[in-house]
Amino acid sequence: MIITTGNRPIPEIVLRAQRLAERTGCRYVPRGNDSLPKLVKAHGDGEVLVVLQEAVRLIRPGVAPMEFHPSMGFVRAKRVLKGEVDPMLTAAGMNPGDSVLDCTAGLGTDALLFAVQGGELSQVTALESSLPLYALLLEGMSHYTTGQAKVNAAFRRIKVVHSDHLTYLRAQPDRSVDIIYFDPMFRVPLTDSAAISPLRQYANGEALSPESVAEAVRVARKTVLLKEKALSGEFARLGFTELLRSNSKTSYGVIPIDN
Repeated sequence: MIITTGNRPIPEIVLRAQRLAERTGCRYVPRGNDSLPKLVKAHGDGEVLVVLQEAVRLIRPGVAPMEFHPSMGFVRAKRVLKGEVDPMLTAAGMNPGDSVLDCTAGLGTDALLFAVQGGELSQVTALESSLPLYALLLEGMSHYTTGQAKVNAAFRRIKVVHSDHLTYLRAQPDRSVDIIYFDPMFRVPLTDSAAISPLRQYANGEALSPESVAEAVRVARKTVLLKEKALSGEFARLGFTELLRSNSKTSYGVIPIDN
């Protein structure tokens, strides 16, 4: 993957793109006057991350471009800030100050909710095994701006890590994180939305393993949480108790930790 900018970037954007390339181990390529297809052809890379002044965009030939955006996460975050209940946070039993490990970050929507609920004393870590998605998250969470200062601050507090969850969990001490969360890609998509379809081209599509769940149970202090389709056999296969919600196509499964 190469990292570049838009045409005629200001120096600040060039510096951001260069720093992102250094942090991710990718190549920075000056844009010049080249079109993106020409840039891809010249450098032999099928994926390009474009850093813009107010956005960051991931492009792969044959796939709809994907731009970092909190989408419904922003709507949910504003509701939480108003004191409204969010079913994910309720299922997790999260309190302000709790630490969270989001093992399947995707576009960072759920990590944002955890960071908003957790507040300034909470530590939220988001794992992403896909390098393109990791780079998109790293840049987006560092610079994306909404109209809500508290949401912006929540984004900046999230620690984004490039790792698969099993490797990361194995390296953590027992009972070192309050809440551990999994939202793996569903085997059969519920929707073919503009947000999810491009994500499936990059995200790890492997089923969640019992070993990963066992490691999460060892590391968690309060709760291990799984999001899946309602009535999915994954809850029983992996040892979660499903919390059915009326009129919802998705459910949360929980494993409470008995300390």
